[in-house]
Amino acid sequence: MENYQWLNWALLLGSFGILIFIGYLSSRVVKDSDETGFLVAGRSLGPFVGAGTIVATGFSGWGFMGSPGVAYEFGSIEVLGNFFFAPAMVIAVLYFAGFLRRRADELGSCTIPEYVAQLHGGGALLERWVKGVAAAITIVLLLVFLTSQIKAVGLLGASWLGISLSESALLMISVIILYTMLGGLAAVAWTDTLMVAGMGIGALVMMVQVFTDVSPMEMVERLNAIDPQLLNPTTSAPYGESRGSVFLVLPYAFLFTAVLPYMAVRFLAFKPTVKMHQVAIWVAPMGCLLSLVPIVGMYVRVAHPELAEPDQAMPVYLANFLHPALAGVITLFILFAMKSTANSLLHTVSSAASHDLRTALFPHSRASGARILWINRIWVAILGFVGFLMVLYAPPFMLSWLGILGSGTLLAVMIGPVFISAFWQGNGYGALAAMFTGLVTSGGFLLFTQVGWVEGPLYGCLASGLTYVLVSKLTSGAPSSSVVRAG
Repeated sequence: MENYQWLNWALLLGSFGILIFIGYLSSRVVKDSDETGFLVAGRSLGPFVGAGTIVATGFSGWGFMGSPGVAYEFGSIEVLGNFFFAPAMVIAVLYFAGFLRRRADELGSCTIPEYVAQLHGGGALLERWVKGVAAAITIVLLLVFLTSQIKAVGLLGASWLGISLSESALLMISVIILYTMLGGLAAVAWTDTLMVAGMGIGALVMMVQVFTDVSPMEMVERLNAIDPQLLNPTTSAPYGESRGSVFLVLPYAFLFTAVLPYMAVRFLAFKPTVKMHQVAIWVAPMGCLLSLVPIVGMYVRVAHPELAEPDQAMPVYLANFLHPALAGVITLFILFAMKSTANSLLHTVSSAASHDLRTALFPHSRASGARILWINRIWVAILGFVGFLMVLYAPPFMLSWLGILGSGTLLAVMIGPVFISAFWQGNGYGALAAMFTGLVTSGGFLLFTQVGWVEGPLYGCLASGLTYVLVSKLTSGAPSSSVVRAG
């Protein structure tokens, strides 16, 4: 492999040049006089680019590094769980994206915290509290998720390039910072679309190699010989103790796509003329193809059942089962996958800091368009390097678990104010109470109990949703509640 490191560096530097160039081209969307260019790509996304950025962000780092590790450890349950993401994304696009886009456009919302605040109203002070709290929680939890993504891309880059984890992580996050600063969400979406094409090619190549080497029946026989639980589990671990817990991934993945700020903000960025069935037509095949990737983890379990760390499944596969030149290209595509989530997370946390927190704390500031744009960009750099420092000093963790701690808990935080409000709109007090309840409940389950990875956030969603409705009713004398229909 060492003889091919020059090729790996050439591929990496060439891809960096392309990503930075795309960032430069997309900077034309970011106009000094209009912050929406940075925050929601000037509402310019079409069906293909919109679908590409949704799928790339949803499947990315955990799908190519974390998910094969989970499949190596737990077996076929992860393959089944992973497959639920494609239909869940299609359902979210078809039945929720259009409503959220229209409602946010009516309100003039450019971020999810801003949408939550403007939707619930209650006066200027309450709106500022709702926006500020939503932004602060978003920053904290997505920085946790960002840490897992930077570590994932750093681990793979380190083994690929022959450098240390810290050097690799710094190199990768620096390039992500640069093109995200240049073009905001437009740069994120356009680079994601390029990346998802590479991810799809990578998934296809890996499946051809795996099933050329080992037939499905042979893989089944060998996995059964290692541990029958890998193919016929009595639980849904790590998703829950019941055998049926894995089916909770479908509603979880739907809410993941519809509610999480770094996913849902893409719905705000579509052109007003885009029909969501056009987007779904692209999302479905992309998602189904990328759902195959965890099979690699089961393949590695057959060939190398002695791995000390399950998260090494994909690096071991690339080092041992592909020609070094081909492994280099596939590794580049996997790095693309991880970057596609990292850039989305970085854009969302920087938007929460530079736009939502700024306008919540200083509502009467009179900054010019050019100055605001530089505030947006500076926060991209600050929070990108904060994420890098968190990688250096964080204790050991399993990549997929840390991602769920951040994204699953944020899902529980936002379920009421973003999703339930589409059917029954509460008020600002209910939104605040729901956010704190979701934070404490989901975070508590994941940190301090042995509850499954999907069950903890869903319990948090239940507690948060009930709190949203109950507190809104109890405080209905403040702003009155009303009914809104999703459509």
